[in-house]
Amino acid sequence: MRSKAEVMIELQRMVRDVLAASSAGTRYARVARAHGYIDGYMRVLQDLNVATQAELVELVATERERIGGPALRELEFNSEDVAVA
Repeated sequence: MRSKAEVMIELQRMVRDVLAASSAGTRYARVARAHGYIDGYMRVLQDLNVATQAELVELVATERERIGGPALRELEFNSEDVAVA
């Protein structure tokens, strides 16, 4: 049986691959199928008490930030860019 560290590393790789494929413009059907595999993998990890939901959410959030940058960022307000109605 594989250790928790090994399965979490495998999940991290799968999430990283699907996020990279999605941001690269891979066809929707292929990305959706990969999401399904990842969802199933995470469900099994939870059902077997290998990982908690919080651990899985943290892993996905970390990989999303690595691929797409932080979820929120501060934008500069430029009054010249705003159209007046």
